[in-house]
Amino acid sequence: MKKYKNLIFYASVISIFSALVYLMLRLGRINLEAQLNVYGLAPKNTAWGNFLRHITDDLAGPMAILLLQIVVILLAVRLFGWICQKIGQPTVVGEILAGVVLGPSLLGLYFPQASEFLFPDSSLDNIKFLSHIGLILFMFIVGMELNLKTIKSKANDALIISHTSIIVAFTFGVIVAYYLFGNYTHESTIFLPFALFMGIAMSIAAFPVMARIIHEKGINKTPLGATIITCAAIDDITAWCLLAAVIAIVKAGSFTSSLFIILTAILYIVVMFKIVRPFLKRIADLQPSSRIITKSTIGIFFLVLFLSSYATEVIGIHALFGAFLAGVIMPPNINFRSLFTEKIEDVALVLLLPLFFVYTGLRTQIGLLNEPGLWLVCLGIIVLAIAGKTMGSALAARFVGNNWKDSLTIGALMNTRGLMELVVLNIGLDLGILTSEVFAMMVVMALTTTFMTSPLLNLIDRIFKKKEAAPLKIEKKYKVLVSFDNPEMGRKLLYLANCFIRKKQTSSELTMLYLSEGNLLYQYGMEEEEKEMFKPVEEEAYSLNQNIISVFKVAGDVSKDVAKFANKGEYDFLLIGYKDSIFSNNMLGRLLGFSNRLIHIPNFFLTKFGNQKKWSKMMTAPFDEGTRTIVSKSDMPVGIFIDKGSIGMRNIFVPILSEDDIFVGRFMQRLAENSYVRITLWDAIGLMDSSMEFTKAVRAIKGINPYLFQLWNRNIPVDSDILNKQDLILISLNSWKELDDRNPKLLKDTPSMLVLTN
Repeated sequence: MKKYKNLIFYASVISIFSALVYLMLRLGRINLEAQLNVYGLAPKNTAWGNFLRHITDDLAGPMAILLLQIVVILLAVRLFGWICQKIGQPTVVGEILAGVVLGPSLLGLYFPQASEFLFPDSSLDNIKFLSHIGLILFMFIVGMELNLKTIKSKANDALIISHTSIIVAFTFGVIVAYYLFGNYTHESTIFLPFALFMGIAMSIAAFPVMARIIHEKGINKTPLGATIITCAAIDDITAWCLLAAVIAIVKAGSFTSSLFIILTAILYIVVMFKIVRPFLKRIADLQPSSRIITKSTIGIFFLVLFLSSYATEVIGIHALFGAFLAGVIMPPNINFRSLFTEKIEDVALVLLLPLFFVYTGLRTQIGLLNEPGLWLVCLGIIVLAIAGKTMGSALAARFVGNNWKDSLTIGALMNTRGLMELVVLNIGLDLGILTSEVFAMMVVMALTTTFMTSPLLNLIDRIFKKKEAAPLKIEKKYKVLVSFDNPEMGRKLLYLANCFIRKKQTSSELTMLYLSEGNLLYQYGMEEEEKEMFKPVEEEAYSLNQNIISVFKVAGDVSKDVAKFANKGEYDFLLIGYKDSIFSNNMLGRLLGFSNRLIHIPNFFLTKFGNQKKWSKMMTAPFDEGTRTIVSKSDMPVGIFIDKGSIGMRNIFVPILSEDDIFVGRFMQRLAENSYVRITLWDAIGLMDSSMEFTKAVRAIKGINPYLFQLWNRNIPVDSDILNKQDLILISLNSWKELDDRNPKLLKDTPSMLVLTN
């Protein structure tokens, strides 16, 4: 009864007061219309007309325009970044191209009305300020990326290479400025700041893009990779210091006046290193945990970031230099830097930085280069820019003792300009040093030098590739790839992989792969993380007397990159660990998150996205999304290890519940050949009676050691007591799903399992 009383009370109150509100609004409207009729001002629009007018006004509102701009920019940047990834280019190239496409060079030229609606002149200031906030956060991350200890350890050779490339390219920039001055500059432009700025723009390199490329090429762990990273870091520091000096000269009006700005900037740097840096280190040391940063600490560090940017902006050397230096003086603790970077990199790199690319594109008018002479000048700038950085770096690297291949590799990477070049160019355009024509030429140069890096590296590898005479006959090695996400799982997966190749190591190859999930921009502390992850694995390999190949990479999408790495390496077997799901109601619910019986994927989509049979199996498989992605995109058999606290690998139970389990015989045979394990085969469907291939595999196992093998037919009942006596269940994906349909409780009570897919 109480329930109905509450319902009646609720309905009565809502109805009565809603009626009163309606009555008052109605009376107010009648009175207003009566007054307007007296003066002949009564509205004549219909309700639909008023609705359309409001929609039109809202569409053109500043907030609606800004939100639409962000949506369009993010879509364009993701699309062009994805295209560049597919052709082997850094995503930054695609992001820069997206900005140019959305600017007057393409969208504004061919679709002027759409461009005017999307990017009206009145809205550009909003994009400008948001993009500058993104740049401040980006430069802060770049500053944290610099490892001063690494720079010190590799400083000698790297300093010679870096500064040689800078002075050569800087000289070429001054030469270009000499020939451009007058014809391609503003009337009020003074030659000294223009020449110095062109020198900076020609000599700067893109440290973040270089760090990403050397990790993708797998040379980050080599002495060459360490040298390149150090060269890029020194190049960045030197270029930004020179840029600060040039900005000071431009704003002061003369070199003598700029000395006061430079002296103030030096005082600011001393304060940051001697006072602020120890203070921040003390704050970081007071944190209760190395895995957590309190909100108050985050607030302090953001305060330092923006105060530093504000100080350098007021001094006259640009806010970005302050953000860069704030990142450099952050506490050196690796976990701290990593955690703090995670707080800001997604917003900075995914949301705000694309606004800068488009803002640059909106200011780039390729159409201004409408004469052959202008394109010849642009071509000359590109040639001199490439020659200055590539040859300057390569010759210096050769002089300090590197071979020609490594020297040219250093030169090709130092020629990469990317985003850093765009930052410098926008500063020059804002200060009135560059004209729109010169700005467009330099943007084309930045795109060209960044785009050519990967092809140039491939060309160098091809030229210097050693031609070795192949032996008459080489036995193909059985290649196993183990992908792990934590040291303990890596140790167990290594032990399991060793069981398949223990006695045939000379004809086998085992690779341990760890992919660190994160943005490829941030590379600080990767060496320490690699040591932490691989130390238990290497200890286990030593105890097993197993040779391994260790591979450490940074990945944006771990699941896709695991499959990509496995396919590229042409491995015979991929072994991964299973990650538990948050669901635990039943076996499928716990592993999948919802019942596979509720999934229906139309054949059209299955054929569109890959092999229909494989996709249909995986979309109903009891795995999380990441595991399904790895299996569906891999070209080789995959083993998914589900660890339930196994401590040994002596007794192996193999249930056969599907006619597609013929391939399981090969894995049983490998186990028998390489390990002293006891295999119990439960042929519950009589597969030996219908498959000669499977029968041959079973006979081979018996021939190896008949005392360590037993065959059960379908008449032998299998219960939890039998399974609990086993160390490992070796089962195919189809049999696993069949067992779940027959007896979910039995599957839940099993020991550790290795689920195989063909």
